Amino acid sequence: MSITGGVIRAYPTWICAESFDGSDDSNVTQIGENSRIWSFHNVFIGPSPFAVYVHIPFCPTKCGYCDFNSYAMTGPIVERTVKAITTEIERSPWAGRPAKTIFFGGGTPTMLAAEQLLRIFDAVLRTHPPVEGAEITSEANPGTVDSEKFGAMRAAGFNRISLGAQSFQDSDLITLGRIHRSGEIERAGLAARSAGFSNINVDLMFALPLQSRVGWNSNLDRAFALSPDHISLYCLTIEQNTAFFKQVQRGELALPDEDAQIQMYDDCVGRTVSASYAQYEISNFAHPGRECQHNLCYWRGEEYAGYGPGAVGFVDGRRYTNLKHPDGYSSAVEGETKLAFEEEFVDAKMHRTEKIMLGLRLNEGIDATSTQIEPAAINRVVERGWVEAGDGRIWLTPAGRHVHNEVVVALL
Repeated sequence: MSITGGVIRAYPTWICAESFDGSDDSNVTQIGENSRIWSFHNVFIGPSPFAVYVHIPFCPTKCGYCDFNSYAMTGPIVERTVKAITTEIERSPWAGRPAKTIFFGGGTPTMLAAEQLLRIFDAVLRTHPPVEGAEITSEANPGTVDSEKFGAMRAAGFNRISLGAQSFQDSDLITLGRIHRSGEIERAGLAARSAGFSNINVDLMFALPLQSRVGWNSNLDRAFALSPDHISLYCLTIEQNTAFFKQVQRGELALPDEDAQIQMYDDCVGRTVSASYAQYEISNFAHPGRECQHNLCYWRGEEYAGYGPGAVGFVDGRRYTNLKHPDGYSSAVEGETKLAFEEEFVDAKMHRTEKIMLGLRLNEGIDATSTQIEPAAINRVVERGWVEAGDGRIWLTPAGRHVHNEVVVALL
């Protein structure tokens, strides 16, 4: 095979060739019809693949519960930040290291124009060519997508969509401050399928203000009707520095009590199993083979690069957080000054703690030997019915999932 007239970068199984059309080679696969990234089987050996996260900080509005690094901003700052994110990726110290997963989160990635989103995505593909079969996800607000945008994303190489539904009750969506309504969730799901996405997640939240158990089960009914491949079900938590926190402090927000929260969680566990979803993490359920590979990297303590305002990365034992505000972040990129405003080196003790804390969220549990957990500590949580043990591993029981933090403390 001969590739001429273009810039070629070689990685394990992937090559970026600016002038190669893929003809006359049965071992070549293009990621997306508009992409310059091609799969070459068994070509080179190089650095090990890692996860890649890109943070898009913009949202149409700031939801009342949201403590993420997001900003309801429009105008020139959006394009300026898009350019800065693209530049940060292109300057990456890990350029050439392949991506095992790519995840665009936020904020609301799909608030960007398709051209802006795909410009950043192209920079990722050129800097971190994905391994064969890589999961490539974008979060999407149902109120910011349509068939045209999904079609462009799928053609470029995205293969997984995570829809931020949160609720199918319009009253809940209004309370939460979401811009979409229930009908838009269903339209977005159909649009994603029509665009060729065969891997779709739906995010839902429970224990919302004034939410009843009946209302929660109605949400599950409508989620199942969409036939997503993956469902994430999260209990609302009230974080400081949010509008909801201030409302709770003033006594203006009526939330379900702890018993009701437990009932809602148990409902979702039981009903997802009945609907042929397997629970693989405390809050996540999937059809076989559709577990979120990107999040599994986090829960298993693997390495990941983070790009964009407020993005967090963990590479070579160093964890860093980028400057959060889009203006400050963009200025740092433009001025070629330091992007990380927080960083720490994760020593063996901290890494062990995180492996236990995050790994126990998974149904597969953790290896008790490599994490050096004392047998006496394991016996105590087993006796309390919180943990089961076997073949050198330990994992949470259904009762243990309700007291995950207490289990972690008992094992450290």
